[in-house]
Order: sequence, then C-alpha cells, then structure tokens
Amino acid sequence: MSKKLIISEKPSVAKNIADALKIKTRKEGYFEGKDYFVTWAFGHLLQLYDAKDYDESMTRWSMDNFPFIPSHFRYKVKSDPRNKEKEDLGAKKQLKIIYSLIKRNDIDTVISACDFDREGQIIGDTIIYNLKTKKQVYRLLLNEWTPNEVIKGIRNLKPNTEMKPLQDAGISRQWADWVIGINLTSVATLKYQKGTGQALNIGRVLLPTLKIIYDRDKEIENFIPETYFKLTATFQTKDNKVYEGTYFEKNEDKFKNKETLELIEQALSNQKSTIVDKKVERKREYPPYLFNLSNLQGYITSKYKGWTSDKVLKVAQSLYEKKYITYPRTASTVLEESLVDKASKVLDNLKQGLPYADELNFIKSKRAFDNSKVESHSAIIPTYLIPKSLTQDEEIVYNSIKNRFIMQFMPVAEYEETKIITQVNHSEIKGVFTSKGKVQLAEGWKKVEKIESKDTILPFVNINDMVDIINHSISSHVTKPPKQHTEKTLLKKMETCGKGLDDEDNEEMLTAILSGYSIGTPATRAETIKKLKDVGYITTQNKSLICTELGRRLVETFPIKELFDLEFTGRLEKTLSDIEKGKFSKQEFLNVIFDFTSKAVDKIKKEEQVIIHEVASEKKQIEVLGKCPVCGHGVIEGQKGFGCSNWKNGCKFVIWKNDKFLATMKKKPTKTMVKSLLKNGVVTVKGLTSKKGNKFDAVMRYEKNQENEYFSWKMEFNR
Repeated sequence: MSKKLIISEKPSVAKNIADALKIKTRKEGYFEGKDYFVTWAFGHLLQLYDAKDYDESMTRWSMDNFPFIPSHFRYKVKSDPRNKEKEDLGAKKQLKIIYSLIKRNDIDTVISACDFDREGQIIGDTIIYNLKTKKQVYRLLLNEWTPNEVIKGIRNLKPNTEMKPLQDAGISRQWADWVIGINLTSVATLKYQKGTGQALNIGRVLLPTLKIIYDRDKEIENFIPETYFKLTATFQTKDNKVYEGTYFEKNEDKFKNKETLELIEQALSNQKSTIVDKKVERKREYPPYLFNLSNLQGYITSKYKGWTSDKVLKVAQSLYEKKYITYPRTASTVLEESLVDKASKVLDNLKQGLPYADELNFIKSKRAFDNSKVESHSAIIPTYLIPKSLTQDEEIVYNSIKNRFIMQFMPVAEYEETKIITQVNHSEIKGVFTSKGKVQLAEGWKKVEKIESKDTILPFVNINDMVDIINHSISSHVTKPPKQHTEKTLLKKMETCGKGLDDEDNEEMLTAILSGYSIGTPATRAETIKKLKDVGYITTQNKSLICTELGRRLVETFPIKELFDLEFTGRLEKTLSDIEKGKFSKQEFLNVIFDFTSKAVDKIKKEEQVIIHEVASEKKQIEVLGKCPVCGHGVIEGQKGFGCSNWKNGCKFVIWKNDKFLATMKKKPTKTMVKSLLKNGVVTVKGLTSKKGNKFDAVMRYEKNQENEYFSWKMEFNR
C-alpha cells in the first residue's frame, strides 16, 4: 500500500502534524503512521555554495576575482555555525534520513509542509528537488498548526507546481542577496578596511536601514532650536467657574515675536469678553487594527523594557509552533472574510470568564474582515486552543495579540469634545482664545487593556455669554529636535519606505505595504536591525538607535549610493513581490541584479583608497598550565579539555572537562586543579558528592592506563 511523506520546516511542527494525524510511532528523524510518514528539516538544511566552492582561486580575496557571478547556482549541506569550514553534521544526518524516506518504494507522494512564505517554499523545494525525485510533490498551505487546520489542509493539498511563482521569488531573493553580499562585502573590505579577521558587511537591506538611522542622527545634529511664545488667559463665568484659553491668530498659537503678544496682553486689562462660538461633538474612537508583525514588534518594544524586534519575532514564532497563534510573519492588519466562522469560535473560547464578556458582540466588520487588504496572510490572531502554561515572555506576546483581537468586538469608545471660542471686546485684539474639553462617555474597547482616558472638563456656557478675564500670562517655549529612531519607528519606516509614518489608518501607507513596496519583509526586518548592531554599524541607548562612527563613515564613504536609497530598495522588494504574483520573471530580475553588481564592483575599484575601518589584531596570550607528563610540552586549555600543545605531533594527553568519572561526583576539572596536578602529581579535590548526596574531599591522581595510552582518575581518601 502506498504512503505519503510530509516534510515540515521544524521538529515541533512535525510533532503537531503527527498529533493531528494521531501518529504515535517515533523513529530516528521521523514519525511513522499507517498512511503517512512525517519528517522535518531544521530551517534551511542546504545553503548556496561559497565562492571558493566554485573556484579554488576565490579562497584568497583579491580585487581581480570580482565581480564573481556563477553561471549556475549550486547547493551544499549548510555549514556548522561554530565552524564555517565544516558541514553541520546534524543537518547532514537529517538530510540523509529525508532522502532515504523519499526513495522508499512504498512512498509515492511527497508533501512540503514548510511555512507558507517565500523562505518556507525554498526550504522545502531545495531539499526535495536537489534529489531530482520523479514522485508527485504537493504543498500543504496552513496559517496555523491546530489539529482541525492540519486535517483540513491535508484534504486540500495543492500541486507544488502551482507554487512556482513563490519559489521563483524565494530563489530570486536568495541568489540576489548572495551576489550583492559576496561581491560588495569582499571589494568594500579590500578597499576600505585595514587588518583582517572580520568583513565590512554590505547588504541589500542592511544599508538602506542604516541610512534611515544616519539621516535621523544628522537631522538632530543640524537642528537649530527656535524660541516661540504663547499667550494664555483665564476666564471666569457668571457663576464663578473658571477655564483657560490659548490665543490664536490666523489659526496659529505659536508666535516668534514676543512684543506682538505683549501688546495684546496690555490690551486685555479691564476688558470684557464674549463666548462667540461653542461646539459640542460626540466622537467615536475605534480600536487599533489587528496586529501584523511590524505593529506587534513596535507595540511590544515600546511598551516593555529590554525587548527587541528580534526577540518579539522569536517568541511569536514559538507561540505559532505551539499552535496558540496564527502565522506571525504577516504584513496584513485585517483578516480574510473566509475566517469569519473561525474567528467567531476563537472569540467564544477567549471570552469565558472575562468581566466584560456580556459587552462582546461578534460582528463581521470591514475593520476586521476585508479581502482587499489581505496580502497572502491574514493578521495575527489567537487560535481556538487556550494555552495551559506560558513563559513570562510568551505571556506578554500572547496577551497583546489576544487583547487586540478581543478589542475588535467590544463597543466603540465614545467621548464628547467641547470647543469654546472666547473673543475679547477690544478692536486691537484680532485673534480669539480657544479652549478644548474632552469627556469620555463610553470606555468600550479601552476596558480590555484598562486604558485610562484623561478628561478635561469645561464649565457649561452658552454663546453670547459674557465672561471676565481674571488672569493672563505669556509663556516661552523652544522647538524640539526630532526624536532618535526606536525599533518601533524604524520598523514602520522600513515597512512603508517612509510613507505615512505616523498614521496607521493612512491609505497610502496601507497601499505601500500591500504592494510589497518596502525594505525587507516582515520576516527579515528584525534580523536586519540585529545584524546592524552585531556588525557595529549602530548601537542602542535605552530604546534609541544611533549610528556608530563606523556606520557614519560607511554611509559617507561607500560610493554605491543606490544601496542607501529607500526608493531603489523599495522597488527591488516590490519586484520580488511581483514575481510572487507571477507578474515579473525571475531571470529578468536576476539580470538586473547581476548587471547592478558588476557595475558597482567596477565603480568601487576606481574609487580612491580610504581606510574607514581598522581591525586591531590582538594576539591571544595562551596560558601554559604545566608540563605534559607524556612529552614535556606545555599543557593548555582548549574548548573541551586541558590538552598537550604537542597534539599535532600525536601527543594524546588530555584532561576532559566533561570527564564521566568526575561527573558521577558532580565535579568538573578546573584550571587550578590542573595546575596543581601537573605540578605535584596529585591534587586535593574538595566538595565531591557521594551517591547518597553527602559532600567529601579526596586526594586524586591522573594515571596512565596499563592496557592503552589513555589516562584515568584514581582516588585516595584523606585519612
């Protein structure tokens, strides 16, 4: 009987799929059921070749080697994160397991269940197509990993051939970033850096993001504060109630010239005033939209101390894999209309026991459900599964998403706004005094997060009422420079290429997001900000992001100005989005990138040499702990043990840090222990733990075994 193989992006997701299919049997690297095998990757198991894998001469960085653009891009097992020269053994082993499953005679269908996005598509496709299998390949496209959705998704599989545009977009992104990154990082490092050991990172998304922060720093630096003045008067009604008003002339309340206001102030004394206008408006406040990833990151990083957008994404990803929220890497702030029934069930589950449960009313509103404003993934909402236990970090992210969802179905908040215009009865006073009051009438959705509203109460007056002026004063103010970017404001600027920065309801901004006209994607922006910090181009002060000296010098020196241009990067991202929709071809896009890269390399080569970064070379002092008892060379500390420095010539003397015999007594060898042992041949070890849990001390030797050349610990008890 033929079976199907499902490949997920991560082990935790494979477990969710196996649970939904009621598969209990777990083997090494996969689950096995009656009709299905379920296996997993660990994200990308394959990576693109390094330049030196194509051509050995690329091992040495030389200007003559660039531009370097392979005629065919090839994949290999991903590198070990700790040692880039070696293969990741875990990835290699899992790949072997996946390939042996695909080749099985009883498996006729392969199903990719990687995340439903550009990266997820190529994670699955590179693994499956690298094997050149002839078997049928399908795609499981899900927005959440709850059992109901998994079963529903398996009944509605799509042929993977239909995902070709998404695959093209993923591969275009991957190859383009490789070509720009490898070429421009190499030539920039050779041209502008002195010393080796690290590279001067150049990237398609990295540099425009750096430029946003640089520009804001410059704005603040070049800001010239200006002084302005305001005139305020206090009025008293017939029944002795008081209120304040601010002087406006031609709709302006800020005056650069103090004398203008002083003349008006003099004219105020002993004057009567009249209420010439009064407007009372009832206003409705709608809840903020549902979260997309950028808004969630902005909300949490600005509300909670110590959070970065990278951390928000990691925690949201964990909640998604645990089946508690829908797919987090989304750009949409509304839900597809097909999710109405599902959202209604989620609300029924969440509202149990809430103090305002009776105010909740599920309705299909355009603010929450609108197909025209959804781009591939709906906004982030909770699933119907209620978490039993969450970590503190998970609770912060989950509750933010849950509350934002619940708010959509609470009554609208309402307040009353009163505006009073008071005119002084004097021919020389051209302007009027304006007073505003606000009273919250209905809290509505604000109850969900206990949002306090400040009321400003004005006395009850009528038009044509006379009032007395009982006080007046001129205050001096200074214009403030723009604020440093925070992760919240930077994410918003990246998401929209700077359009409609302040207003989340802005149509132009929404259009920009939906067309894919942005810097990076929801999935990569946090990573970009983290990388800017890691490579030393920006730094943080409290919540502010600031350019470092190196970051500034790079912006001012690096000659490929297009890479700093938001328009240029926005257009590239938009083109990737168009490839995804089948509106643009992969090859055309890559030709543009290859041509851009070649010209950029030639331009950098022609520039004059400027050192913008000097890497200080530090020789690490290696401490010799004593003489090797076998060959007399120095014993030094390594990552896993204290070993002989003559190991290259075959000396095998080593004291392992995770020695099993010492571990049984809850002990690890320390530098001090090793020094004493090598000097005296014995060492007193304190604080050993017996099997019964008692503490004791012992004198220990480290002796060579008679039957081989390895050493073992021997114990002598203190009498």
